[in-house]
Amino acid sequence: MKFFRKALARGLTPANTLCWLSIKGGDYLGAAWGTARLRLKASLLGVSLGRKVRAHGTVSLIRWPGGEIEIGDNVSIISSWRRATAAALAHPARLRVFGPGAKIEIGPDCQLSGTSITARSRIIRLGKGVLIGPNCVIVDSDFHSPWPAEARSGSPGYENDAPVSIGDYVWIGMNSIILKGAEIGEGAIIGAGSVVTGNIPACSVACGVPARVVKRGARP
Repeated sequence: MKFFRKALARGLTPANTLCWLSIKGGDYLGAAWGTARLRLKASLLGVSLGRKVRAHGTVSLIRWPGGEIEIGDNVSIISSWRRATAAALAHPARLRVFGPGAKIEIGPDCQLSGTSITARSRIIRLGKGVLIGPNCVIVDSDFHSPWPAEARSGSPGYENDAPVSIGDYVWIGMNSIILKGAEIGEGAIIGAGSVVTGNIPACSVACGVPARVVKRGARP
């Protein structure tokens, strides 16, 4: 009751106070439960988890034998629409690797929000402090050979897979897709809804389908 009296003394209505409590309570409970589940799954599935990793909601970890998933220190994974700030999430966060040679490496201080990362046979590497907006997808493969057309459904096309590199402090806007072979330089910004297929220089702003550089900034 002391808290409610203090809140009311500051001009907050009972309804506003309950709104604040529901938001904060959901944040704390969701993070505690999500983090505990993530740590348990990581320990059982052989996923490397750094210190102070936090998760809100259910994070899907799928590691085929021989593949690797490494999550660095102080990484935050938002996997619930209740906690997402900018938009509702279309799906929980998912990290999936296939057999030998496939690896997902997430550097320290990264923030993911409903992100889907799938490494089939190459390495997908996120540097330090990468920010990924809601509902982004990152892949190292087409998952089918492009030609001949009649063989696409049964031909995996492993030879066309390519690694993905995302530099330190990159910011990727919501609903973006990062495709095989993409290289995004340090400090770059990818506009919302973009599709990255090639190289994006450091400290630039790129957007569109496919993404093109629209602004170059000074390196800090």
